[in-house]
Parts: sequence; structure tokens; C-alpha cells
Amino acid sequence: MIRVLLADDQSLVRAGFKALLDAQPDIEVAGEAADGEEALRRVRELRPDVVLMDIRMPALDGLAATRRITDDEALRGVKVVMLTTFELDEYVFEAIRAGASGFLVKDTEPDELLRAVRAVVEGDALLSPGVTRRLIAEFAARSKEPAAEGALAELTEREREVMALVGIGLSNEEIARRLVVSPLTAKTHVSRTMVKLGARDRAQLVVLAYESGLVRPGWLG
Repeated sequence: MIRVLLADDQSLVRAGFKALLDAQPDIEVAGEAADGEEALRRVRELRPDVVLMDIRMPALDGLAATRRITDDEALRGVKVVMLTTFELDEYVFEAIRAGASGFLVKDTEPDELLRAVRAVVEGDALLSPGVTRRLIAEFAARSKEPAAEGALAELTEREREVMALVGIGLSNEEIARRLVVSPLTAKTHVSRTMVKLGARDRAQLVVLAYESGLVRPGWLG
């Protein structure tokens, strides 16, 4: 059973998500929170698998709450999906960098929300359809000077190649076609790369790809 915490200051939004999630045989809403401070308390108390976290909340915003969750080693197993009203929310970039596993717009289709919850539990990043490339482009525009590639020393050449393809926004299926391997093989390479680098998920792998200099602005084709 996948346990979800809903963190949003709008009770109507929480009620809608709760009704949808609780109707699934493999998902349950473990708790709710109306602001970031309450979300932190509830996460520490309930240890949910996934937090659906609104970016803009009173007391403590979702971005700050996400940083505290992802910085806490005891909460390493908790995945955060940010909720936003607009696909190009100015805080989405910082949310991914803070350790969120992805983000969804609040008016996303029900099936997409359910897929998101299940995907992040499996270690996949989740971004609303059509946003991945734009988000990466935004990261590229804001990215600091690449750090030394020492962090990538443990990776094989194939793993570096796969990481670069993740960095430009390709899915496992697209990577498989590019490298002429099976999707399962591509997924295995991605998983091993994340383990070696201590990345929480694909979203963090994208960040590391840019920060290490493995991928640079303009490599979006």
C-alpha cells in the first residue's frame, strides 16, 4: 500500500485528491496538512511514501518544507511531488534542485496524478507532460559553472552516456532507441547510475548531469 500525505492550504483541493487516491486499491491518504510546518510534523510522524506538496502555503512554503524533508537522512525514503497552479511556476526549478521528485499542475488529469504517485515510489521522476525540456532549458540557463567531474569517476562510459541522455530529458524508452538496447537495459543503467551517485531519482540525476558539466546548455536536441 502506497501511503500519501496531502499538503495544501486549500481544503477543497485536499478533498478532491483524497477522494481520488483513497479510491485506489494500492493507495491510501495517510494524513493531511494545511501549511508547510504542519506538513513537516506530519511527515516525521507518519513517514509517508509520497508527499503531494503545494508550493505556496502559509507559515512555511512548500519549497522550504521540501528542503527540510530531503535534507533529513531519516526521511530519505519520502518522495515529494510539488503541486503548482502553473506549469512554468518560477519555483519549480528550485523545487527540483531542492530534491523534489517532480511536479504536477493542480488541474492535471486524474490518471496522471495516479501515475505520478506510483512512479515516484518506483524511483522515477515525474514532470507534467511537455514540461521536461522546458524545465531542463531553465536549469541550463541558471546553472552555475560546472564542478569537477570527480563525482562521476565511478561511472562506466556507458553510464556516463546514459546519464547525459537523462540530462537532456530522454525517457528510458528513448534512451533505449538511441543506444539500440532494450528498455529494461536502459532502466538498469539509469538505476545503477543513480545508486553510484546517491541520486534520489531521475530529477536529481538531471541536476547532477548539469552541475558536473556532463551536460551543458544547448544540448537539448
